[in-house]
This record gives sequence, structure tokens and C-alpha cells, in this order.
Amino acid sequence: MYQPRTYRHWVKDKDLVSFNVVVKETDLYIRASTNLKRKALKLVLKYRDMLEGYIERHPSFLTSLEPVAIGDDAPHIVTEMAESARKVGIGPMASVAGAIAEFVGSQLLASSPEIIVENGGDIYLKSFGERLIGIYAGKSPLTGKIGLEINGQDTPMGICTSSGTVGHSLSRGKADAVIVLSKSAALADAAATAIGNLITQPSDIPSGIEFAQGIDGLKGVIIIHGDKMGLWGEVKICRTPA
Repeated sequence: MYQPRTYRHWVKDKDLVSFNVVVKETDLYIRASTNLKRKALKLVLKYRDMLEGYIERHPSFLTSLEPVAIGDDAPHIVTEMAESARKVGIGPMASVAGAIAEFVGSQLLASSPEIIVENGGDIYLKSFGERLIGIYAGKSPLTGKIGLEINGQDTPMGICTSSGTVGHSLSRGKADAVIVLSKSAALADAAATAIGNLITQPSDIPSGIEFAQGIDGLKGVIIIHGDKMGLWGEVKICRTPA
């Protein structure tokens, strides 16, 4: 069932142009210096075609909940997804939203020096200045109250979210939000899912943080369960403006 993505309207910046690109399950909300919708659509179709073609030849890539070996015919996006999933011990499709956001966003940088691509809560971001990203954690009382400050010097970066209580994504846990920061959006997406699988109650937050610390390539993590929150790494939290 489609769930309205009301959190997209929390964005306060006025310096970029916003537009949507939707192809089947892929629903991108993009902000760039100009309207690049036609280019973005071509990129989405390109990378979806690569993925769908590979899955047709290797169906286990779509269905496996564990890491899979990839064939010699794997395109770069498939290789990136498989490697990200291998690092955290889950199936490669757990990284698909972050991978699409990253591959589309990085290609659009040739036409826009700053770019934000959001794909179902998974973000690829390149910015010159500081950006504030609102944190959506379902029914947690922290939703809409806090945000994540990102320094432009640290971008490009992936900021990806997994939830066991919001949306239709597969999660074995009950965290309201697990937000992961990494230079790789594909890795951030896979790691958010893997960490989220471990969180069934607030007392699981420390073990989730410990697991995150062991994943090479992560810059930081935020775990929210109800009114409890755990932080690790290069994360800067602030109150969001009313």
C-alpha cells in the first residue's frame, strides 16, 4: 500500500529546485540547481534496466536474505549492492534504494554542483554548505523535534534510514528509525537494515551501536526506539525549527 511521504514537505531550503521521478517502485524526490527531471528519468531507467536484466538472469539476487556471489556479467550497481550487503551479512536488495539514489545523484552532479536525491528515506547528498535533515521516526515523540546537521565539506554522503514500524520495507526489528551515515549510500542502506534487525526494544540500542562500530565504511549511526536514542560516530543532532 502506498504511504504518503509527508516528511518530504519538511524541507526548508529554498535555494534548490525540487522535482519527482517515479518509475515502478522507484520514487525519487530530487533537489538540484535546475530542473533535471528528464536527465534523472533517463538515469533511473538506465539503472533499473541494469538491475532488472541481472535479476532476470540471476533470480536469487532478488530473493536472497543473505549475501550472494555475483556473476561476471554484473554491472557496477549490482557489484556495489552485493559488496555492501556482504559487509553487513544480509541480502543485496536491502541496499537497492540507497544504490539507486547514489548512482542517479552522482551522475546528476555533472549538471548540478549540489544535489539531494531522496528515495524512500534513503538520501544521497552533495552540498556546499550546511544542510539540516529532519528525522522521521514514526510515532516516536522525537519525530519532527530533532534534525541531523550535515556539513557540506563531508559530502557527498549517503544518509539512509530503516524502520521496523514505518513503511513496507522488510525489517526483523522494531526500531522506529535507524539512520546510518556513509560515503556509500548503498552501504548506509544495507547497514541501516542490518542494524535495525537487531533492535526489538530500547535495551537493544547499545548492541546495535556495537554492531555498527564493526562495519568498515560507516561514519555514524542514530538508533531511535520510542523516546530512547543512541548515537555513535560523526553525527550532529539539533532541535528542528518550529
